[in-house]
Amino acid sequence: MQSREAYGKLLAWSRELTHLGTTMGLLHWDQRTHIPPKGHDNRAEQIATLARIHHQRETDPRAGEWLAAVEGTDLVTEPESAEAVNVREWRRSYDKAVKIPESLAVALAKAQAHGQSAWEKAKPQSDWAAFQPSLVELVGLRKEQAQVLGYEHEAYDALLDDYEPGAKAAEIEPVFRALRVATVKLLDRLRDLEQPKTVVVGKDYPLIDQERACMAVAARLGYDLDAGRLDTTMHPFSTCIGPGDARITTSYDPQDFTDALFSVVHEAGHAMYSQGQPKEHHGTPRGEYASLSVHESQSRMWENFVGRSPGFWAFFQPYFQMIFPALRDVSAHDAQRWVSRVQPGYIRVQADELTYNLHVMLRFDLELAVMRGKLVVADLPEAWDGKMQDYLGLKPPCHAKGVMQDVHWSGGLFGYFPTYTLGNIYAAQFFAAAQQELGDMGDMFARGEFAPLLGWLRREIHSRGKTLLARDLVQRVTGQEPDARYLVEHLTARCERAYYL
Repeated sequence: MQSREAYGKLLAWSRELTHLGTTMGLLHWDQRTHIPPKGHDNRAEQIATLARIHHQRETDPRAGEWLAAVEGTDLVTEPESAEAVNVREWRRSYDKAVKIPESLAVALAKAQAHGQSAWEKAKPQSDWAAFQPSLVELVGLRKEQAQVLGYEHEAYDALLDDYEPGAKAAEIEPVFRALRVATVKLLDRLRDLEQPKTVVVGKDYPLIDQERACMAVAARLGYDLDAGRLDTTMHPFSTCIGPGDARITTSYDPQDFTDALFSVVHEAGHAMYSQGQPKEHHGTPRGEYASLSVHESQSRMWENFVGRSPGFWAFFQPYFQMIFPALRDVSAHDAQRWVSRVQPGYIRVQADELTYNLHVMLRFDLELAVMRGKLVVADLPEAWDGKMQDYLGLKPPCHAKGVMQDVHWSGGLFGYFPTYTLGNIYAAQFFAAAQQELGDMGDMFARGEFAPLLGWLRREIHSRGKTLLARDLVQRVTGQEPDARYLVEHLTARCERAYYL
């Protein structure tokens, strides 16, 4: 078979896999937003059926033959051409997929669907005993997956590679330790200082007005609402169904509109990355995101570097005052200081910008302990509370605000959490590079000009797809290896401004 013919067959194969995968994504989105309570069992069967079909297609022996017919030919001699990128990533995913038995792929899909349903039912009552069996099953299946995939150093690396290709736990641990030391040092500087005035919470924010305000902000930042939508869920998330369909969700607190605001800005950051990926390459690796840490760099950049900036609040506070009468006597300066406050809390998604990474490191440490066999699922609540006390000086009052607060483990997403802090590190470095080229973005934000930043991100990051691994992308865009000092400098400056240091 000629290489060009084989490549055409690979394109069709890849696009079919994408359609199956995004259809499962649509079913998951519906399960977390609109499904009737009695529909979960059938939904698990639907997802399992599609997972079985997906795995059969993904491991089709003909794909291996097509790859062999293309590799080493003139078609893939240019390493960053679409063809070379696609073939490289197809080979990587195919070799991993063929190692996983169909029975394991189906069991994982069913366990994920059942686990998310069990978590949603058990979390409001903090019922760990009801959720624990699902988590035990998922941990067992993920350990089995790691064994069949194989690894050079430790089982966790096999799972981490699904989200952050090429990353190793042993490389991440020292980076996180150094960041933790710098974070705790800065936290100690602030511990006895007077907090910014509480000017936002404890007021009346009608949910319909919150939704209107959040949609307006997302649209102004650059989220295309004609190619997306905003819905309500227990744990905010975003999902890309395909070109023209990148959806976001949020949850609302009637006494604090910033809870929904920042989750919408965060998820819109994810969705704008999806909307900026090259449509002509949809269904192939060249049209996909680089890694989850890069995806997270986009959401955290918009949430924190933009959404918590003085310029953002200078521009939007008059609009918020018009929508919410409770804010009419709150200045942009006071509002921005309040959203920049440092106040250690129980909930990761509500954490301030400084302590957020401590939440991530806590989860990373526990995942490593479980995968290394040093911790069993039954002991996770106690271990969680101990880490929370060590890192943040707090003990959760219940499991819903502790070990059960995140949706990720209910879907078996072990290896996912470290991408959040890696994303923060990359976001700081990307933002510094963008500001060096574009000039003072604070003044732009104060004028409501967010398009220059989005345009820069589209050119430097979104349009590149999966051309480069995350570390290589950071190097290409910023001219430097990934370096946490940019994040530390940003956090220090933000805290000094909020606390008048």
